[in-house]
Amino acid sequence: MARFDFIRTPLAGLLIVQRKAIEDQRGFLSRFYCADEFREFGVVQAIAQINHTLTRTKGAVRGLHFQYPPHAESKLVSCLRGEIFDVAIDLRRNSPTFLHWHGVTLSAQNRQSLLIPEGFAHGFQTLTEDCELVYLHTASYHPEAEGALNAIDPRLNITWPLVISERSERDCNHTLIEQDFQGIAL
Repeated sequence: MARFDFIRTPLAGLLIVQRKAIEDQRGFLSRFYCADEFREFGVVQAIAQINHTLTRTKGAVRGLHFQYPPHAESKLVSCLRGEIFDVAIDLRRNSPTFLHWHGVTLSAQNRQSLLIPEGFAHGFQTLTEDCELVYLHTASYHPEAEGALNAIDPRLNITWPLVISERSERDCNHTLIEQDFQGIAL
């Protein structure tokens, strides 16, 4: 029996993953990942790294981060506590949706995850205080391969649901997209 529903978004390869829970009087069990089921939707790499984050402040924005090839990664992002607005931006060179973004609300209650393919930048805004996330990555972090976009870049024109309350100094210092930016060649 399938433990997930995969919901396509307007950006090819970007999927919302609805986790199905088995519940009884004790509580529930739900899978975060199953290689066999995810393989059917194009995730063939093994999970190489798992990260867990806590963001304390409502309205805070983290990101928009990605890794360049050969360390490009797919990510599965899930919210364990609280609620976030999760955003992915298509950076794939020659993609018909190049520099388009898609956002979705993830929460502990809705049991949805965002499956972000290689060639996308990722970030989120907390909609509640004390948000905990878990990320499954198909590549380990390589600082020399890291790239980032500025979350308030007018060229992206992301509609953040709340006034941004906080960003890291590092994220604030990411430059705006240059006119000649051609994206990531995978």
